[in-house]
This record gives sequence, structure tokens and C-alpha cells, in this order.
Amino acid sequence: MAPKTQIQWKDIPPIPSSTEFLDIVLSRTQRRLPTQIRAGFKISRIRGFYTRKVKFTQETISEKFGNILETFPRINEIHPFHKDLLHTLYDADHFRIALGQLSTAKHLIETISRDYVRLIKYAQSLFQCKQLKRAALGRMATIIKRLNNPLKYLDEVRQHLGRLPSIDPNTRTLVICGYPNVGKSSFLRSISRADVDVQPYAFTTKSLFAGHFDYKYLRFQAVDTPGVLDHPLEEMTTIEMQSITAIAHLRAAILYFMDLSEQCGYSVKAQCALFRSIKPLFQNKICFIVVNKIDVMRPEDLDPETQEDLQSLLKSGEVEMVQASCNTQEGVQAVKNAACEKLIAERVATKLKAGQSSSGAVGSRLQEVMTRIHVARPMEGATPLETFIPEGIKSVKKFDKNDPERRKLARDIEEENGGAGVYNVDLRADWDLKDPAWRYDKMPEVVNGKNVFDYIDPDIDAKLAALEEEEERLEKEGYYESEEEMDDDEEEDLLEKAGLIREKQALIRNEARMRKSLKNRAIIPRSKVKKPLSQLADHLDQLGIDATEIEARGRAAPSSRGRSLSRAATADIDSMDVDTPRERLRSKSRARSQAPATDRRQDGVVDVTSRSKADRAAKLGQRKMNRMARAGEADRHVTTTMPKHLFAGKRGMGKTSRR
Repeated sequence: MAPKTQIQWKDIPPIPSSTEFLDIVLSRTQRRLPTQIRAGFKISRIRGFYTRKVKFTQETISEKFGNILETFPRINEIHPFHKDLLHTLYDADHFRIALGQLSTAKHLIETISRDYVRLIKYAQSLFQCKQLKRAALGRMATIIKRLNNPLKYLDEVRQHLGRLPSIDPNTRTLVICGYPNVGKSSFLRSISRADVDVQPYAFTTKSLFAGHFDYKYLRFQAVDTPGVLDHPLEEMTTIEMQSITAIAHLRAAILYFMDLSEQCGYSVKAQCALFRSIKPLFQNKICFIVVNKIDVMRPEDLDPETQEDLQSLLKSGEVEMVQASCNTQEGVQAVKNAACEKLIAERVATKLKAGQSSSGAVGSRLQEVMTRIHVARPMEGATPLETFIPEGIKSVKKFDKNDPERRKLARDIEEENGGAGVYNVDLRADWDLKDPAWRYDKMPEVVNGKNVFDYIDPDIDAKLAALEEEEERLEKEGYYESEEEMDDDEEEDLLEKAGLIREKQALIRNEARMRKSLKNRAIIPRSKVKKPLSQLADHLDQLGIDATEIEARGRAAPSSRGRSLSRAATADIDSMDVDTPRERLRSKSRARSQAPATDRRQDGVVDVTSRSKADRAAKLGQRKMNRMARAGEADRHVTTTMPKHLFAGKRGMGKTSRR
């Protein structure tokens, strides 16, 4: 796996504490899964319910832990600069242990979920399933609570890393180093837009600062390191070790700042000794000694012994000395330009050298670049090429608006023929066709992507006339006459049957239409529908029963006979079809036992006064019933404007003390 070159420390999300982590997981489980289960449900449904609870909780915890492990950098996969910087600020062993504890807890929780899901699968009751679920979630919660210290440690690491600058170890970089208070931060603020704190006392810069600037349309980064003192590596503080890490691992140009005026509080000899002490870290790097504060003291103003000590640093030829003053801005841009030019040249040479093999032959990378480049040059001794102008263009006379013999333009033709809106430009005049006579032919009509003219037969009229002649000949020859002529009687019978069929179809259609019109009405049962006496007589006649007496008895006026006659007639009608005398007597007694038709509202009322009293008493007795029945379960009436169970949604991010 390729190492990650650039780390965005600010992209690491916040790490919750163990209590907050537990609240997040349990509230998500409560929201996403249903919460109602009863003992009356099937045992398979109960098992599935609690299995989902346990597995969903485990998946949520694994997802959260996995995100934390993914977002934090892996020590073995990041650039050595970031690796040593992380080890300097925080002990890498502690960092590994904290991430390892999270990974172990993730695997333990997955094992617990797997074991308890297997146990719930064989549970026999709701109580057993519930107890197993509580045990599983309890063991998971115990593991999360024990992670309180690692989670807090990782969150502190995240907060501190988020305040570090994003430094790309492989881009064009200038590393500024030296004793404290020699003007490193002032130089960074002069060449870039970095907001660096500049103070007149030592160790103002306590961590790495990065500034960016452009040179020749290329982006550079300048890294300001904290001040370093001249003592052994083991005795250096965390602040100084950040500078050593940057100098050792960044492929950059080193700018070693020196203050010859000794206003920083350190002598020139001490600054030269520090340079010799950390010079092994400058191997294979471009190195500049930047003499700062030349407005106060220049190298020429030093005593001979100090000048000789300073010149001894430059004898190897690998180190170049430049001068600047951040106070007056003298030489600042010159220092920046010199460092950038040398750094660009060194990076180009490194890339070319990387493309060559050990034997000196052109490597694959360099060869690939060179094959893409082709510079076309004219052959030696070739005649120079002149500009070619066609003869037709040379002979064209220059257009002059005032010349009466000028060539006509399309605008002139338009004005001669009535102007815009009257004259339409002839677009076909310039068509380049094989035969110029085709320009004004009618365009073919195309339907569905096919030319209609391709399907027109020019001999269609002659073919139609021949077809008509053939039809006339066949008709004269009797080709269309049937072999057996139908008699008149058979034809009339056929027509009569056809008429009956049409009438039957009309009746069926009408009945269907009637049934359709009755679709939304209350249909009376067939046994309760009143039927006329004539229909009864017709039905009895169809059955072969003589219905003369029944029809005569039913048509007789029942008013003169009174209620008893009508009841007797009804009884006689009902008992017509019975066979035995015993069944006849039973039918008559049944008719007599029916209650007479009475009006209970009018019976027992003597006059109008008693009628009004009875109505008043009825209303008074009904009042309480009406009042109590005004709002019942069957009434579609919401008693409150916002009943909670209908309009209250899921709870928000509020208190979780209910658990």
C-alpha cells in the first residue's frame, strides 16, 4: 500500500466520550426499530424482534468504531515526517495502544452479538428473549464504558492535530530554522500571507507554522520552525524536536538564520556551533545561511576571528550565504528568489536523474517524456515557402459602395425586389448539385423516414381500369351467384328469427342498463317486493294452474266486507295450494294471529290537548338521551384540536434520562 503523503488533520471528526457514545448507540437503536412486542405473538416473531435489536446495536457500534479507526492515520502508512511529528507530540506507543483497544473492543462486541443471537434463536418465551437481549446490550455497554480513557485520549489528540498546519512533505518547501529570536517568523510573514506571531522575546513560536507563496506561477510552502538550542538530541524539548523533524524529513531548501548583532541573546560562535551540530541533517539538501538584521550588523563589520569562523561554514561549497533585513525588507525578496531558483533546478535534476538507469542509458520515464516532444524544423537548403493567394482572389476588384460598376451583393438584390419582408433570399441558387437543373425541383415528401414517391405506381390508373373490367366480366358470367337459391318462405323465416334475436338483444341491453342505474340505490330483497295480482295469475297460468277464482277473489272490493273478510280472503289465498285439511286450518289460524294494523301514536288520545301533552312529555324524556348521545364513539368528532397521539412526532435530541 502506498504511503499517504498529505494528512488533513482537520478532517478527523470529534470523538465522543463513553457515556455520549452509549447514548448515541442506544437512542439510534430505539428510533430505528419498533418497540412493541407481546407475549401473544408467535415465538418466531419474538425471537426475530430481539435478534434485530442485538444485531442492530452491534452493527451501530462496529460502524462507529470503524469510522474512528479509519479517520485516524495509521503510523506505518504515513510519511516519515508525519510519523516522527506524531511521535514527538504524542508517544506513538500510546497512540497505537488506544487505537488497538478500540479495535479489540470492536471484535469483542461482534463476538458477543454472535453468541447471544445464537442463544436467542433457541429461547422459548418472551421473558427469556428479553433477558438475553438485556444481557447482550449490558455486556456491550460495559465494554464501551471501559473505553472512556482511550476515547478521551484520542479526542485530545484530534483537537491538537487539528491545530497543526497541513504540510505536504513532497511539494516545493523552504524550511526556516535557527536559534530563537533571530527573525525566522518575521521572514515568513514578509514572503507569505501567514499570520505568524512576532514578538521580541525567545520561543515565541512553539509549533510549526506554514505559509504559502507563488514564484514563477508555482506554489511554494515555507515552514517556520521553533528555535533550536545547541545541546544533545536527548535533552531537546518537544518544541525543539518539531524543528529537528522538519529539517530531517522534508525534501526542502534549508534557510539557516543567523543574527550577527547578537540581539537574540546568543553569540555568533554559538550560532556557528549549532549549525555544525545539525549539519548532518542537511545531507542531500540545498542549504543557505541567511544573515539577518544587516541593518544593525553586516558580516564585514565583524572582527577577523569571527569572520574566519563564519567563512569556515562555507568552505565545503555546499552552503551559500545571503543577507537580508526583515526590518527594512532589504534583500528579503532576493533571498526568497535565490532559494526558489536553486530548489527548482535541483528538483528538475533529480527527476531527470531518476529517469536514467545505473548504466547511464536513457530510462523509461525520460524516454516516455522525450517521445512526446517533436520539434519540426525545415531542411537545410530548402527554398523558403511563400504565401499562396489564388488567382481568382487576386483578380477580384475591391468593393466600393460608391462605385456604380461594383458587384451586386445580396443586400442590393433584396432592396431592388421590395426590401426585407417582401423579398425572400434564394437559398437554392448556391446549391452544388450534380446537375444544376435539379436546384428548383420539388422536394420529396418524406413520411416515417421514407420517400412517399417511391411507393407511387405510375400505372395505377391502367391497373384499376383492368380490374373493373374483370369484375364486370365475372359478374356477367355468374361467378358471384350461389348454387342453391333460397326459397321465399325460408328467407322470411330467417328474417323473422333475426328480428327476434335483435329484440332479445335489446331487452338484455335494457335490463343491464337498469341494473347499472340501480347500482347506487338500496335494493329491496326479492321476497319483500310487492307484486301485482296479474303477475301472480300469469305465473300460475304458465305453471298450468287455473287462477280464475284467485283473480276474481282478489279483485273483489274489500271495503264492504271489513277487516275480517280481507283477512279471511288473505287466508284463503294463502291456503289455496295446501293439500290436507290440517294444513289449511293451520294457515288460517296463522293469519288470524297477526296483530291488526294500528297507529300507536294516535291510539289512546282523546283530544288535541292530550295530544300536545303527550308530545311535550315525549320531548322531555328524550332530552337527556339526546344530550348524552350527542358525542359518542361513532361520531366523527375530535374533542381536542391537537391530540398528542396523532400529532406528536419522534422526540428530538433531548434528554435521555427516561432510560
